[in-house]
Amino acid sequence: MKTQSSLALLCAMAVVVAVLLGEASVVKAVTCNPTELSPCIDAITSSKPPSTTCCVKLREQRPCLCGYSKDPNLSQYVNSPNAKRIANTCGVSIPTC
Repeated sequence: MKTQSSLALLCAMAVVVAVLLGEASVVKAVTCNPTELSPCIDAITSSKPPSTTCCVKLREQRPCLCGYSKDPNLSQYVNSPNAKRIANTCGVSIPTC
């Protein structure tokens, strides 16, 4: 009987771990905010390499890039050769819009 209760406890713990891991993989919705890319300004407006913060923000904002590229105020930056260089350096694929 002791073995059965140990097995039941082990199974219960496995279920709890599975539930917690499932919740950990829930993706947070992205809020499109072009000011989040402000750490990339130096790299976009010059030939400086992107900072680590820039790359992190670029990855976070990737789902928003099509919207930014269609915005007349942002498209010159998002569609620039430097923006493509930064995306390549950061390992971020540019979405086809």
